Amino acid sequence: MNDQPIQPPRRTRFIDVADRVIRGGRKLGVVGSAQLDKHFLMDQAVAATGLDDFGDRWFERPFDALLDSVKHEARLNAAGDFSAMKQFHHVLRDRLYAQMWFKRHPEILARPLKNPVVIVGPMRSGTTRLHRLLASDQRFAHLRSFETISPVPRPEFEDVLAGEKEDFRPKLAARIMKVARLANPRTLSIHPTGPYEPEEELGLLVASMWSMKHDAQWHVPSYAQWCEGENPVEAYRHMANLLRLIGWSQQESSLRPWILKTPQHMLDLPALLEVFPDARLIFTHRDPKQVVGSAASLAWNQTIIYSDHNDPAQTGRQWLGKTATMIERMRAARDSIPRDRMIDVQYDDMETDWRGTMERVYRFLELDMAPAVDGMQRFLDRSARLKRRPHRYSLAEFGLRADEVDERFANYTATYGIPVEGPPAPLRRRVAE
Repeated sequence: MNDQPIQPPRRTRFIDVADRVIRGGRKLGVVGSAQLDKHFLMDQAVAATGLDDFGDRWFERPFDALLDSVKHEARLNAAGDFSAMKQFHHVLRDRLYAQMWFKRHPEILARPLKNPVVIVGPMRSGTTRLHRLLASDQRFAHLRSFETISPVPRPEFEDVLAGEKEDFRPKLAARIMKVARLANPRTLSIHPTGPYEPEEELGLLVASMWSMKHDAQWHVPSYAQWCEGENPVEAYRHMANLLRLIGWSQQESSLRPWILKTPQHMLDLPALLEVFPDARLIFTHRDPKQVVGSAASLAWNQTIIYSDHNDPAQTGRQWLGKTATMIERMRAARDSIPRDRMIDVQYDDMETDWRGTMERVYRFLELDMAPAVDGMQRFLDRSARLKRRPHRYSLAEFGLRADEVDERFANYTATYGIPVEGPPAPLRRRVAE
């Protein structure tokens, strides 16, 4: 991307109004002040559910690190700390309900998770498109968006299974998405979705207060640094159990392998493979200039919602470094993975010949692609309708230069034969990520 100065987008008036309303409500005493204290938040979740078993307490360690970073670094506005409390309450409540289900139906934890197909790639490298193409194949199981927002059914869900009640989670997800789009109308172009669209399992890792979702939402560098030195196997074990719970709630055959993907796996491959030792891995690659620029844009559009103190150059440096760390850790972990367990897919190949590229993926999976083609085409048609505007971004708006990104990742692009573009048009436009 070139160095022409381009201003990053501003946040919407919706957030400014919401922030003023919350501040005014606090002055009047009708809205409570933010209490980002672990014990307070956990006690609130216990009081709301009448339950007190959070499962493995490992999650409290990343929770401590995250809360400390939020309080001292994120500089949240009123809307930001209000939504943070709601988010933490949601996660803690779901942990309590998850343990309730495991006790009520012990058979859930006995469900096998055999031969999952895991897409591993940097943010914005085409993982979403590949994931949704594979999810179009009914021979695979997948999460739906409402299940990553609310992975755990409520206590009355057995009435839903009996056909006596309706699962409220898709409606809740639709409401959350509507608010998200009011807060940031660019959401639909950056990551088009809907309550029933296939979605990644990032929310299942957030259930352990783990994941780079927090980096993309808040400025929490010390939390991110703390995570880099930790072994997240327990977070992945809890993720696996939530997959079992979701499969049970879907009345899904445990014989169908799951399609999984989230860029978090770039950082955590050893933990992923310890929990899913028979996983088959699809690595995606894209010109790092596009990855860094698009990831910085995604993070910027999130952080401006929650804080009034954002620096686009800081965002650019953060995601340049984050992308480098992800790639370094992925490359180190690949050395111990048998070659027949993984395949590499180029973003550019998916752009120019998605069907030929998917045929190569299906050969790797030892499956006939023909039964899946119609479903894949329906997804592509639906995706074109969902994504009304292209995602627009540049390196320049985040204080970065194309040559420095090329230089930073020269070994990576050479090793994996990643096509790298020369000087592009002033502003990149992509129809699909």
